[in-house]
Amino acid sequence: MSAQVTGTLEALRERAPLVHCITNLVAMETSANLLLAAGASPVMAHAQEEIAEVVGAADALCINIGTLDPGWVDSMTAAAEAAGETGTPWVLDPVGCGATAYRTETAGALTARQPAAIRGNASEILALAGATDGGRGRGVDAGADSVEALDAAGALAESSGAVVAVTGSVDYVTDGRRIVAVANGVPLMARVTALGCALSALVAACIAVGEDRLSATAHALAIMGVTGEVAAQAAEGPGSLRWRLLDALDRLDADTLTQMASIEG
Repeated sequence: MSAQVTGTLEALRERAPLVHCITNLVAMETSANLLLAAGASPVMAHAQEEIAEVVGAADALCINIGTLDPGWVDSMTAAAEAAGETGTPWVLDPVGCGATAYRTETAGALTARQPAAIRGNASEILALAGATDGGRGRGVDAGADSVEALDAAGALAESSGAVVAVTGSVDYVTDGRRIVAVANGVPLMARVTALGCALSALVAACIAVGEDRLSATAHALAIMGVTGEVAAQAAEGPGSLRWRLLDALDRLDADTLTQMASIEG
């Protein structure tokens, strides 16, 4: 699968999929810039008056519940419903699921609307799968390692029909039958806010151009992880990593991606 990841990156750059993101206020700019650097085209729209039209025009949708309020939840619900009607693949990022009852209920209701993929940290996936109340998480931060949520991710994939990606020191992707491990990235990435949210948007972009959701999701994680590794080589801290990461993604070539991608499964 490591050799195939370059095909996904090439498809992103050739097809420039339009990715509709209903994401949180912290992540909007980072997600948009990351999609542009990858070769995709972002649109950030959450007004209910235009949701159906935007979803209908998009190649993929990403819903991120990071900064919830009732109006945005209505827009997310409408977008997921529109995606179901148009067959537009969509990705759910259940940010902070388990931290509050409102988040957990919202994430559960959206999951019932059949996302193509769900991406979260271990605590979020455990809470969404009902394996824990999420108490080990702290806000959007994981209180568990990704491998601890692997069984829950498999159960969630089977119950929801979605590909589930649980990210951490090693990322795991499963559809309930197959499991893929992606071992790319650097710890410094966790100190830059919104990179996880932007990763979910990248997953949506890759699913838009990929034939297999599990492979496309794993490829997105590898592309992001390799980009982080390249950017970290010259970064002096989280601030310089942030802008170097965008440059590194924009310049990422097939040879580098093939050599550095660590995908097993």
